[in-house]
Amino acid sequence: MSAAAAAAAAVVAATGGGGGGAGTARALPSSGPQSLRDMPHPLAASSSEEAAADLLTPSPDLQLPRSLAEKDLSLPNGTPVDTSSPASSSSLLNRLQLDDDLDGEMRDLFVTVDDPKKHVCTMETYITYRVTTKTTRAEFDLPEYSMRRRYQDFDWLRNKLEESQPTHLIPPLPEKFVVKGVVDRFSEEFVETRRKALDKFLKRIADHPVLSFNEHFHVFLTAKDLNAYKKQGMALLSKMGESVKYVTGSYKLRSRPLEFAAIGDYLDTFSLKLGTIDRIAQRIIKEEVEYLVEVREYGPIYSTWSALESELSEPLEGVSACIGNCSTALEELSEDMTEDFLPVLREYILYSESMKNVLKKRDQVQAEYEAKLEAVAFKREDRPKLPADVEKCQDRVECFNADLKADMDRWQNNKRQDFRQLLMGMADKNIQYYEKCLTAWESIIPLLQDKSETK
Repeated sequence: MSAAAAAAAAVVAATGGGGGGAGTARALPSSGPQSLRDMPHPLAASSSEEAAADLLTPSPDLQLPRSLAEKDLSLPNGTPVDTSSPASSSSLLNRLQLDDDLDGEMRDLFVTVDDPKKHVCTMETYITYRVTTKTTRAEFDLPEYSMRRRYQDFDWLRNKLEESQPTHLIPPLPEKFVVKGVVDRFSEEFVETRRKALDKFLKRIADHPVLSFNEHFHVFLTAKDLNAYKKQGMALLSKMGESVKYVTGSYKLRSRPLEFAAIGDYLDTFSLKLGTIDRIAQRIIKEEVEYLVEVREYGPIYSTWSALESELSEPLEGVSACIGNCSTALEELSEDMTEDFLPVLREYILYSESMKNVLKKRDQVQAEYEAKLEAVAFKREDRPKLPADVEKCQDRVECFNADLKADMDRWQNNKRQDFRQLLMGMADKNIQYYEKCLTAWESIIPLLQDKSETK
């Protein structure tokens, strides 16, 4: 097993197991705002869903997956796996289908981020991205928009969503600098990695039944001059934010309800495990790069040697070419791990931190509600019903509970799809790597056999 394959196995342990998925996993559709009561609780999934994806169901104690010996050799969708011959990994991926893919026709808002461009000005240099929107929603004046936005515009959008939708989980943005002072943020690789992350950020918002209808998001997608809009004072927004206020100083929560305590424990363990995997994966990539340097120096030696050995010239040249092919395959594997594997880990580390922040806000509102109840009980006032301010605080707690449960369920659905695609993709890349190496070394055998026969 290669180091990259070991990292993939570690992810399985951190997420509680995994299935597989082919192609690009579709995001959840949005068909308009839904009632919060209609949204299922994340810790009470249906039995059919658990049967299809029990290996990625959230659990506070993060149970390890069953051993391979206890599993049937079949794919998560029931397709049996033929182990008689090492079939192409690509054909295996094509046979696998995501059981929770949803019909794209249900969606009415599509957003993509592409075409990054570098802008060099007198005072600064920055990158802008084209944000293309296609929609059939009535609140949009046009069916299609195309605007250019820079990173700070995405950051502004996320901050405004946190202010105006405090009870909801806001998807994370990619970090401004992966490693400050080390990564060239204008390099093609860095820009492309960021573009993918920004594209996923907007898609998650567009697929959310509440966030996608936020007025800030509408302005971000449609305003020609976003800077001018930022300076207007934002008088038309924050309807939800105005009604939900938090008092962070004097109130202290006694204890979380069991269901939210379980969510908090799960998030702590999940982020800890992913953080460890992220560090190990970075070390693996570093070692692969160092090994790649050695292999690239190793191959040409055989080519030089062949010039001195006329009888062994052809086999030695074959070994040199073989090592060159193996080094190219290793380089591709390392790039895939850097560009596809690590960004997903980092996104979900940030995602778990965002969920923890929403959970803390919920605790603050509950603590405020408990303090108000105690104050009313202390005064021993005989009233037919609770004071209006206490009822409002109770409504805020219930709103937080419903929104947090719904977003946790949505987050788990996204996580299940993303990690299926991630782990199946990594398995596919590792199989391809070893297939290329095997093919390269097998090509030398006929050359050696010919030499032995001539003797």
